[in-house]
Amino acid sequence: MKWIVNNKKDVKAHTPLLSKKNLCEVKTFHESFEQYKKTPLVKLDGLANFLGLSNIFVKDESFRFGLNSFKVLGASYAIGKHLAQKLDKDISELPFSLLKSEKVKSDLGDLTFVATTDGNHGRGVAWMAKQLGYKCIVYMPKGSTQNRLNNIAEFGADVSITDWNYDDAVRFTAKQASKNGWEVIQDTAWEGYTEIPKWIMKGYSTLAQEAIEQLHGTVPTHVFLQAGVGAFASVIASVFVSTFEKNPPKIIIVEPEKADCFYRSCKAGKIEAVTGEMNTIMAGLACGEPNPMGWDILKYCADVFVSVPDWVTARGMRVLGNPLKGDNRIISGESGAVTAGLLSISSKDKYKDLRETLKLDKNSNVLLISTEGNTDPKVYRNITWDGDYQSLI
Repeated sequence: MKWIVNNKKDVKAHTPLLSKKNLCEVKTFHESFEQYKKTPLVKLDGLANFLGLSNIFVKDESFRFGLNSFKVLGASYAIGKHLAQKLDKDISELPFSLLKSEKVKSDLGDLTFVATTDGNHGRGVAWMAKQLGYKCIVYMPKGSTQNRLNNIAEFGADVSITDWNYDDAVRFTAKQASKNGWEVIQDTAWEGYTEIPKWIMKGYSTLAQEAIEQLHGTVPTHVFLQAGVGAFASVIASVFVSTFEKNPPKIIIVEPEKADCFYRSCKAGKIEAVTGEMNTIMAGLACGEPNPMGWDILKYCADVFVSVPDWVTARGMRVLGNPLKGDNRIISGESGAVTAGLLSISSKDKYKDLRETLKLDKNSNVLLISTEGNTDPKVYRNITWDGDYQSLI
């Protein structure tokens, strides 16, 4: 396990991704869905006491829209903004009920949405496409499981597993879309493709807004965030740093060591990519190239970048799934539990330097986000029942 302090952090140089008006627009759009409901913010007093911390809060995204992951927030808002743009309307004029109407579909004609995914993003795109009555095509990177493919296919998407890693699959998706006139809904950016990724990032802000409301005035001192391409981590960091600008929380970015592009970028002082196969059980975080917009935020907002082996998230899954007395159980998947795993080992003597680096103590109010639930039952069972994760890579 490795970590690096971001010595170039400069919150004052950070330009918030969203204004208060933008934040309101995003949340109002999501609230127009009949499926909308705040996901739980779970307080783990037993674990906090055990680790010598003041408070631990976990935002449980396994309840989001019945899809077991937060990803639909970004996909739905981006598609909403994209369709509003095509109709030359403001998204405030297009609540979900109107977007689903035959009138809107008639005005837009036939559309095909396409995305690359490790699982959850593609499922969110496929769900939204089905709700609106459009075709969806999804490409998955090499090593994706049949269960995750099935979870996407259940919404009528044409989904397949490619022979490439995530980043190469993204490039293939872009080429196919250009050739066929499809609408790319992707959560990472490249030259000439930034608008939709930015909308996806903004869509995730609903999660942060809910958490701040649910904290009821408690100011977090630490926010632990997972990074894949960095879209999620950067917008959540941006919201918290901007909301608590006078006393911003420490932002800790956590990645699998086989796909630690942000850790490497911090070390190099510029974007660095991880190439080749990224064999990690954290499928949703197995991304080798940072979203440039995400990096532009995190290089100012993040305090520490941590690169962890797979056993850390396997431990996190067991910690959350087998709570201490009085704490609620949280079912968290391989990409959702890594921050809990890291926090849970912070009190061990072996990681004393890490605890001191993160400045975790009895006054710490820690926020974790379980970004996904049990998205692949076989994988979850192998890890939590048998402690077996090596065979899953």
